Amino acid sequence: MDLQTPCNACILINRRPAVRKHSFLSFPVSRLKNVSELRKSVAIKSGSGAQSPLAVPSHKVTVHDRQRGVIHEFLVPEDQYILHTAEDQNITLPFACRHGCCTSCAVRVKSGQLRQPEALGISAELKSKGYALLCVGFPSSDLEVETQDEDEVYWLQFGRYFARGPVERDDYALELAMGDE
Repeated sequence: MDLQTPCNACILINRRPAVRKHSFLSFPVSRLKNVSELRKSVAIKSGSGAQSPLAVPSHKVTVHDRQRGVIHEFLVPEDQYILHTAEDQNITLPFACRHGCCTSCAVRVKSGQLRQPEALGISAELKSKGYALLCVGFPSSDLEVETQDEDEVYWLQFGRYFARGPVERDDYALELAMGDE
């Protein structure tokens, strides 16, 4: 049985993309982009049959950061998360989980509109009162928001489930539970 060496074309076709070594990431480096998973490339056909990409509208987002006493203004495309775009522009905003499950990046909308289909960390009731999460929020218009105290929003979200009020931290009980004396 003769072993044949594959031709250069076969090698190029069957070659796998480079994988980052010494990393917990196991997908091709080409996928390492700071782009929303929801971003889609849209093309429209002109009268001549040629395709041109459709520009995604951007909106001015103003964030009043109450904790730091700072006001941030930046542009965010409609298909990008507000928090991610702020970080791309070296703007530091509060966050924790980045998945819309907590209240760390909660804001109160002062004016404008945003979409937040993945915001599990706040109820429909709080959304109707103007609360939103920046980590999973997409601007639909120019937007002005104000950061909120995480504990306050958490209490508004879950307070009715704690009949005696907010849970107090008991350091002694915590030390006992951790086995420290």
